[in-house]
Amino acid sequence: MQFNTSFGPVWAEIDGNGAVRQFGFGENPSAGGFNEEVAIQVREYFDGVRHSFVLPLAMRGTAFQLRVWAELQEIPYGTTITYRELGERAGKENSARAAARANATNPIALIVPCHRVVSASGDVTGYLYGIELKKKLLEFETRIRSASRDAF
Repeated sequence: MQFNTSFGPVWAEIDGNGAVRQFGFGENPSAGGFNEEVAIQVREYFDGVRHSFVLPLAMRGTAFQLRVWAELQEIPYGTTITYRELGERAGKENSARAAARANATNPIALIVPCHRVVSASGDVTGYLYGIELKKKLLEFETRIRSASRDAF
């Protein structure tokens, strides 16, 4: 399935049970399956009203990758952690590189928010869909989070 957002076109690969197998930015003519709730929740995210996703996921990977990807979903909206922190949270100390690699192979971008991980120096590095998009996503979340706090 493919649809447009304020950040451009996105696509999702949905399995026969309606679970998200892959999600990405740009166009992907081979993306198949359909789950209307994916489109609804992604649009809500880009409208600034959704800060996390509640969707069935069908992720396949090693035990460490699955732990890393689970930890990505625990990073609060509008915040970042380092690759070292990610590795530690996934249960493996001194594993910044392994965590970075697992992060890079996350097949479900945005929904499993790999964009919230930065280098030890705080630099925005590595993103399959480009560093500029990663920066824009982080700036967007920071802006929405700040506006939400100011509203109270």
